[in-house]
Amino acid sequence: MRYPGRVIKMGEADPRIVRALKTALNKALVLRGGQAIALDPDNPHFGPRMKQAVQLFQARHVDEHGQPLKIDGEVGALTWAALFGRERVPQSVDVADPFLGAVLAHAGAAADAGVREQPRNSNRGPEVDEYLRRAGVAPGLAWCCAFTYWCFDEAARDAGRANPMVRTAGCLNHWNRAERHGARRIPARAAIDDPRRVRPGMVFIMDFGGGLGHTGFVERVEGGHIHTIEGNTDASQGREGGGVYRLARRLASVNKGFIDYAGV
Repeated sequence: MRYPGRVIKMGEADPRIVRALKTALNKALVLRGGQAIALDPDNPHFGPRMKQAVQLFQARHVDEHGQPLKIDGEVGALTWAALFGRERVPQSVDVADPFLGAVLAHAGAAADAGVREQPRNSNRGPEVDEYLRRAGVAPGLAWCCAFTYWCFDEAARDAGRANPMVRTAGCLNHWNRAERHGARRIPARAAIDDPRRVRPGMVFIMDFGGGLGHTGFVERVEGGHIHTIEGNTDASQGREGGGVYRLARRLASVNKGFIDYAGV
């Protein structure tokens, strides 16, 4: 069975989903004696005992990147993939909008070129200064959002058209103003429930509180994971790194949401 496009938890009303999950959990856990949690697939209810079985499965398994599953007793895309296989969760590698494909190509070229701050930890450098200048702010500031704007701007110049993205170096400012520029916003909760809503070419937004954020591009989607291209980061996946990198993140780590400029 394919992932149904929502997180499955206690109270689930679809008996087909409950039956499939109970059957898979019984097969995966194979417990005996006092540890046994035998689930009745013919019982259509997702109750406390089934939640306990899901939690036990999550405690004993990892996602496809070898990272521990969240032990919450709810079946999202990552737990679903661990139970049924990654081919049973949404995969998306193609950019449907040609303009967004061109934007993503500029981002990928910067990652391939190994753009880095010069000197290290300075928020400066020939490329970084240009990203910030293009976004209309002074050099030396955090530049992840300025990088996304520069990629849009380069693609727009190539195509001889207006840049649809908000001109800003502020991640949360971008989120707040995107819809007024014709973009569509996908809140984090909706994306976690149904990864099919997230497509290559979208911009992700993270909120760290206190007005601080981080952003980058979705390059491809693999169920509960996204592969990204982002600036002002590094292998630690932080928001103060020194270059443009390709990274893999859990979709659930994006706590604000996604911005879609397709067709704008």
